[in-house]
Amino acid sequence: MGDVTVTSSEGRDRAVPPSVTAKSRRVRSPRRPRLWFEILLIAVSYWTYSLIRNAVPEQKSEALRNADWIWRMEHHLGIAVEESVNHAVNSVTWLIVGMNYYYATLHFVVTLGVLVWLYRSHPGRYAATRLVLFATTAVALVGYYFYPLAPPRLMNGGDFIDTVVVHETWGSMASGDLKNMSNQYAAMPSMHIGWSLWCGLTIFFLARLPWVRVLGLLYPAATLVVIVSTANHFWLDAVGGILCLAFGFLVAWAVYGTSPYRLPQTVAAGSPALEVARGVLARVTGRSGASTDADTGEASAAAPETAASEPENTAGVSDSAPAQGGDPAEAHPGSPPEAQPGSPAEARGEGSAAARL
Repeated sequence: MGDVTVTSSEGRDRAVPPSVTAKSRRVRSPRRPRLWFEILLIAVSYWTYSLIRNAVPEQKSEALRNADWIWRMEHHLGIAVEESVNHAVNSVTWLIVGMNYYYATLHFVVTLGVLVWLYRSHPGRYAATRLVLFATTAVALVGYYFYPLAPPRLMNGGDFIDTVVVHETWGSMASGDLKNMSNQYAAMPSMHIGWSLWCGLTIFFLARLPWVRVLGLLYPAATLVVIVSTANHFWLDAVGGILCLAFGFLVAWAVYGTSPYRLPQTVAAGSPALEVARGVLARVTGRSGASTDADTGEASAAAPETAASEPENTAGVSDSAPAQGGDPAEAHPGSPPEAQPGSPAEARGEGSAAARL
């Protein structure tokens, strides 16, 4: 009987590299995105978001009551400055017109631009960061349904100015001729803030140039000023957008086991389905991938020991071979016996030689 080697669980844990333990905590591992799939996914997702958002019942009376309540709450907190900001900025025509176009366009342009930049420069972080954006938008739809809210420009008895109507700017689906194509009472939470803060944090954490990182932080701050100046949102709508974004980051953390910005920048092409299956299996069974890999490592280590014992058996067979001068047929049982004179084999050989002649 050979010696039995017992490996303690403490030694086994030391043998597992940290990367294996961290990887086992993930349901999904980073993978290289596919362009056609991402274009289709973003298009379908935005179409679904618009369809659901606009299908939410507009509940005008409840939305106006909620707006009055928030306005009173902000007065109580001393932050009800939206009306003053709206009137001050509206007095500068070029500034408020620029903000109207900012509100109508950059919300989409910058977000798509950041997604393209992530896809090209940070493919390993793309899927996780995109998941943050999608989860943020999904939970916002819940807010639109359960808490309809009128924007300040639509409040009864309010003195807010609808800057799009006054200055006749185009492109905004919140006012003017396009208002019937969008739910006017879905102000809480503000996805202008949720998406712009997502863009700003992504640029700040992943960009290399310092001035670009500063611009990333300035973008959500400028967006906050714009949504208040155009009377499209209250300050507290922005808080709702921030909370939705926090939920999105929690979802990504639960799926990938870390912040999206801490994942590897690039990933090698592999089998994502296999990685997902392994992660889900580890979560369901409650086993860590570390112990599984450690057991595999012990089996691999045992294999060389088995192979090392094989030469001893071979040597034993060689020692039992007969000494020189013994019968070659006995020494080599697998070799064919030589033909003896007068044997049938010799006769067959002579016949073959004659046939060749």
